[in-house]
Parts: sequence; C-alpha cells; structure tokens
Amino acid sequence: MEDLDAIVAEALDVFGAAADDAALDQCKARYLGKSGRLTEILKTLGKLDPEQRREVGGRINAAKERIESALTARRDTLAQSVLEARLREESIDVTLPGRARTRGSIHPISRTWQRVEEIFASIGFDVADGPEIETDWHNFTALNQPENHPARSMHDTFYVEGGLLLRTHTSPMQVRYARMHKPPIKVIAPGRTYRIDSDATHSPMFHQVEGLWIGENISFADLKGVYTDFLHRFFETDRLQVRFRPSFFPFTEPSAEIDMMFDSGPLKGRWLEISGSGQVHPRVIRNFGLDPERYVGFAFGSGLERLTMLRYGVGDLRLFFEGDLRFLEQFA
Repeated sequence: MEDLDAIVAEALDVFGAAADDAALDQCKARYLGKSGRLTEILKTLGKLDPEQRREVGGRINAAKERIESALTARRDTLAQSVLEARLREESIDVTLPGRARTRGSIHPISRTWQRVEEIFASIGFDVADGPEIETDWHNFTALNQPENHPARSMHDTFYVEGGLLLRTHTSPMQVRYARMHKPPIKVIAPGRTYRIDSDATHSPMFHQVEGLWIGENISFADLKGVYTDFLHRFFETDRLQVRFRPSFFPFTEPSAEIDMMFDSGPLKGRWLEISGSGQVHPRVIRNFGLDPERYVGFAFGSGLERLTMLRYGVGDLRLFFEGDLRFLEQFA
C-alpha cells in the first residue's frame, strides 16, 4: 500500500500549483476521482481481514479529509485572487469630480407652441384641444368639403377602421368648440396633424395652430389686425411687413394667404407664405349650429414648424424629428 502521508503531501503541492479552477479540477480527479490514487487504495480494502480493514479505512478517510480541505482552501484562494483582480480593474477613483447630470430642454416646436398660446391668451383667446382621430364629418363635411370635393385630394391622410381618420388639420376643433360654446367665440386650436407627405419639405406628422373668432360684428379688418399683431409679437419686431393675398379655401369666403417679409437678415426682401385665412364660410357657420345671417367671423391656420424655422433660422424641417442632440442642445 502506498504511503498515505506522501500522497497527501503530493496533493497539497499539486493543488498549490494549480492556476485556476479548471486546473484544480484536473488535480482533484488525480486523487479523488473514480480512478484517483485514494480511490484505487480503497478498492484494496476488500482483500484485508476485518481488523486491518477498519484500521486502514480510517487512515484513508483521514487522508481524504485532508486532501478535500486543501482543495477547498485552494478554491477559496483562487476565488479571492479573481475578485481582487476585478476590483483592481474596475476600481473607482473617488477623488475625481463627479459626472455632471445634463438637464433637458423644451423642444423648439414646443417652445413655439407655448409662445403662440401665450400671445393669443393675452388677447382673450381660449385654447382648445381635441381628438387626433376624427370623423369624416368633423374633418371634411362640416368644413364645406363634402364627399368627392376636389379640396379633399390635398388632404390625403391615414384612415382607420370605422370610417375614422387621422385629422389633416386642427380645424375640426373649431367645429367641436363652436358647437359647445355660445358666441362670441374666440379660440385657437394647436396640435398634431397628419397627411401623407414625406419629402424633404414635408412630414407625415406636423403641427398646426388654427384660430377662430365668431361674433356679430367681426370683419376682415379684425383678422388683419389680430394676425399682424401676432406676427409682430411672435418675431419680436414691428419692422415686419405683412400682406394678405387673395386665395381659395372651401371653409372661408373670401380667403387669403398671409405673407410676411423681414427687413433684415438672410431672408430680407423675400415674401414668405406664413398662413391661410379668411372670413368663415356661411355654410360652415351653419354647421357650427349658428345663424350665418347674424354671426360672422374669421379663421386662420398656421404651421408651427414653419413659424419655428423662421424664428430660429432652421433650414431643414427634418431636423425637428431626428432627435439629434447636437441640434436640440442649441435650444437648451
């Protein structure tokens, strides 16, 4: 029979030389595996008489316990070494200054939205908000665009089940608001709108603000005064020319495009279309549930993206929707 003390001493040396858990497992198999040194010795116990078997078996178990203790100790040492190596690699220098937590900012279109609301609220306009999924009647028919009307082709949009659609303008809110309030009616309706446009100058989702003033003696002159004052206040300059150019919209009669021109900067001397407007069509006033013989008024609609681009000098509409922090941080 081999010397058990020599086997234990040899195992301790082999375990101590193992560099990792995989090598240690191989060493363990050499002594404690199915064909290990101690296992082979245990197989010889059957050849001994009972007295010798008891004495030799006790010595083998003691040797096995010493080897298992040494194995466990070596595993703990290797695990501690791995932990210490990770701590060194992932150490944190607590003397370094902390990383600053950046603050978010309001999106430029949201800035314009808030500014428009503040300006019109200061002259007595309410702000209306409503559904972005609309009925055909509110979006088209009530606004003097019955089925097969040519103007509908300019408002190609996204349809959903049940005859509903994503609104193509915020004018449906004028209808909803007017049918729930008594004149005089002064309201703006800012919000998201949808049309199937996706070229470099359009987006399938964009923002509009519609305005409506209905009363007994509201004229086109009131429209010119209100909207001209709005532009002067929005762009913070009185040195801004505004003109009303005849046009056609099915929901107003007469109708006008509103143009503006800066007196300085890169756009100096250029007329820029900024809004559509006009006296509300009598048929639309009737759809409001009002008598067009008694009540008149005006309406206008402006794109918030266009206002934002002109105010901040942004040259590409797509920048508003790309989420590029290099662009957005300029407005922080």
